Amino acid sequence: MAGDDGGNGADGGGSGGGGGTFLPPSIEAAWGLRERPSKGPKPGLTLDRIVGAAVSLASAEGLDAVSMGRVAKELGSSPMSLYRYVSAKSELYVLMQEAATGAPPELFPPGTGWREAMEAWAWALREVYHRNLWMLRIPVSGPPATPHMVAWWEKALVALEGAGLDEGAKISVTLLVGGFVKNEALITADLAATIAAGGTDAGEVLARYGHTLRRLADPERYPAVARLLESGVLDVADDPETEFRFGLDRILDGVAVLVEGRSS
Repeated sequence: MAGDDGGNGADGGGSGGGGGTFLPPSIEAAWGLRERPSKGPKPGLTLDRIVGAAVSLASAEGLDAVSMGRVAKELGSSPMSLYRYVSAKSELYVLMQEAATGAPPELFPPGTGWREAMEAWAWALREVYHRNLWMLRIPVSGPPATPHMVAWWEKALVALEGAGLDEGAKISVTLLVGGFVKNEALITADLAATIAAGGTDAGEVLARYGHTLRRLADPERYPAVARLLESGVLDVADDPETEFRFGLDRILDGVAVLVEGRSS
């Protein structure tokens, strides 16, 4: 990644100045379209160092711990020095997400069936989210436009090439599967936060929930919930990977119906 001069200087930033790209500063920075100022002493910071420190901080303490002041402190610098490279915290978030996501691995060889390929894509994306649960707290500011995010979309579209779907259907399937993966990871993050706050584990959280329902849910008013509690399903926490596999399979079953319908 290349540095920048703060997003509102001579390189034009996202406002169509000297750079002329008319892109948001974070997108310019992610694609290496912003150059570090050539005048003055060589800066002691780099954009990579700033982003790396912010990612480390978020991984250790959560996204709320990331601020320009805190990142500067971690780097032994002043907050104002960071603005030579990152114009705002929202820009830093985009670059953190790009760095933590990374490029997609080689998920499947050419000729792999669309379903197997999409399964590989979904599991790989799940691993990225679970490795960086803080990333799920970043507000969505627009469709993926950074190099690594575009590369992940590319992988999904390639996975669906043999499905016989038009481009609109391909992107809809990608959004559907990607949304499921992100939601599952978000639930995991919320549960992890609850467990951390209560100093307990997933099994105990589920047991308390079941106990609460038994106390509050009148069986005559909520007979289906009563049958669920009586079945003992809520007595033991399911393996998260088992739940993920079940949900992904059902989604891909639906996509398979779409594929068969289009082919016929």
